[in-house]
Amino acid sequence: MKIRILTADHVREVLPMPKAIEAMKRAFGQLSAHQADIPLRGGVATENGVTLMMPAFLHQSRELAIKIVSVYGNNPQMGLPTVAGLVLVLDPQTGMPLALMEGASLTAIRTGAAGGLAAELLSRKDSGAVALFGAGVQGRAQLQGVMAVRKIHKVFILDASLSQAEKLAAEVANWPSLPEIVVSSNICEAVSQADIVIAATTSRTPLFDGNDLRPGTHVTGVGSFTPEMQEIDEVTVRRARVVVDSRDACMAEAGDLIIAGAVISAEIGEIVNGIFPPRQNDQEITFFKSVGVAVQDAAAAAAVLAAAVEKGLGSVISLS
Repeated sequence: MKIRILTADHVREVLPMPKAIEAMKRAFGQLSAHQADIPLRGGVATENGVTLMMPAFLHQSRELAIKIVSVYGNNPQMGLPTVAGLVLVLDPQTGMPLALMEGASLTAIRTGAAGGLAAELLSRKDSGAVALFGAGVQGRAQLQGVMAVRKIHKVFILDASLSQAEKLAAEVANWPSLPEIVVSSNICEAVSQADIVIAATTSRTPLFDGNDLRPGTHVTGVGSFTPEMQEIDEVTVRRARVVVDSRDACMAEAGDLIIAGAVISAEIGEIVNGIFPPRQNDQEITFFKSVGVAVQDAAAAAAVLAAAVEKGLGSVISLS
């Protein structure tokens, strides 16, 4: 039995954002067509943290993987990350393990790609200004996802840490198709000028006033993941057409929607499959809420493995 070991650098090399967005179309389409198995997330807790196991199998594309994520709050005191993850890819025909890859980079890219897919389907085609809340790993990935599908000319970066915002601004300054970057603390100004608003923080309370959104704005929220967390306020939810990655997952975990008593218009996979339309007019406000679904990991990991095999990347180790 042989297995291919792939590092974070390998994942980033072979999973550029456009390819990741295509993988998300495949994943969400099958999820909404009931062509995916996602068993309940399992977990094992110790006195210091928890380890979660998230398997998924996509029937049509024959992609099978398990993500294992550990969350240990005291790790930074030991110079270790709070969250660590691995993704194991399996052969659905035999059950044999095919690859083991670093999970944090894969998660960041696939989550950013979901936001990119949402922007492609739900934002106005002429969208050019972004207000980004959160300058961390996920804020960076969300911005990359949007820039893969829209010609962005201006980005407002807002973060509780000025140094974090300035760090991301310096990095974006070296990206191709450089937009104008504004590190800002003026929330009203940023939101009222934005065509796309991205929320990628750990805030438990709303980041902005939904009354400041212009007609035609698209909002993506990826930060809140418990029923008590609310990055996006009730005004935004009431004004918007609400689209989610998974109805079941969002109504169980997304405080933005639960607190507001949201009415979900569609899953993004239903739009991919043509069951519901994408953006319907230039005045419509749209809100995409994602809490993350294991099918994303399976599709993204399969894309990584296929490209790695083609390029001969990684270390192939015999376990027999």
